[in-house]
Amino acid sequence: MSQKPIYVTQPHLPPFEDFLPYLKEVWDSKFLTNGGPMHQKFERALCEYLGVNQVALFSNGTLALLTALQSLRITGEVITTPYSFVATAHSLLWNGIKPVFVDVDPVNLNLDPSKIEAAITPQTTAIMPVHCYGHPCDVAAIERIADTYNLKVIYDAAHSFGVEADGQSVLNAGDLSVLSFHATKVFNTFEGGAIVCKDAKTKLRIDQLKNFGFVDEVTVVAPGINGKMSEFNAALGLLQLQHVDEALRLRGQIDAQYRQALADIPGIECLPPSPGSKHNYSYFPILVRPEYGISRDELYTALRRENVYARRYFYPLISSFPMYRALPSAAPANLPVATRAAEQVLCLPIYPDLTSSQQEQIVDVIRAHRR
Repeated sequence: MSQKPIYVTQPHLPPFEDFLPYLKEVWDSKFLTNGGPMHQKFERALCEYLGVNQVALFSNGTLALLTALQSLRITGEVITTPYSFVATAHSLLWNGIKPVFVDVDPVNLNLDPSKIEAAITPQTTAIMPVHCYGHPCDVAAIERIADTYNLKVIYDAAHSFGVEADGQSVLNAGDLSVLSFHATKVFNTFEGGAIVCKDAKTKLRIDQLKNFGFVDEVTVVAPGINGKMSEFNAALGLLQLQHVDEALRLRGQIDAQYRQALADIPGIECLPPSPGSKHNYSYFPILVRPEYGISRDELYTALRRENVYARRYFYPLISSFPMYRALPSAAPANLPVATRAAEQVLCLPIYPDLTSSQQEQIVDVIRAHRR
């Protein structure tokens, strides 16, 4: 087995020499932040690439989530998923909002629309779903519920760069969508994030909030924060856009190879592709069912012994952490599908530079430990 560790992901970077002219341009301009030329070019380029109206760049995705909630003046309770990275729910607590967890769909592990209405109370003001692993939520069903109850919808789209459903960007769903450009994502700017919105008025409020609430040199209209993306991150983003299509193509090949190689191993279940969607192959999750013969954690340990660093995304559930577990909605009995998925899921390594030989080694370990 490989002596070199195989991690669950690896940052995709352009050739270093291609980045140097961008660095020189920033260096020469002396404009390092505060919405400089690179920042403005990158926002326009993202709108065109993603097929959206407005993009507001941020220094990271978590600050973008926090600001999205502020921009829509969300209060009270927000219905969300327990099956995500902790930043989803943490952004609610940081805004003084009570998360209300509902269970996930057993097929795609996204927020289950059929469970949402029962969780709505007079204090509910919004729904915050996650396009888990880049698989689109049932946006039409969620929109119908939101319209019926006059709720806002903010999508945590951290996994969903470039994802489309029925020919349209999933980022256009809801009131706002929040992206992450963290180093581990399919598209990265070292660190970074963005809010996608529909109109210039909303973008103006978001831009003010991410710049301390300033409207002009002497006027502050809101208790904002510093969430601005630097010129260096924006410059990398501009260059990354030239390479992301090839990176996604390679991820798609790896996804297909895994599916073929794992298809005949009893107890190993791959999440099915979402029909009618353009995927970005951001993760490759498998579910280790009882028929496999050993537990997910035992397989996880076996892979570690062979220097393969798979990850248990998402385990534990957000709802099980100390700051959430006392909430009535956090009870495991309320979340049977999410609880079972968290106990069985294992994300295998996927990134453009993963070789066929490395993939074969990973599959060989999985095959060898089936009982």
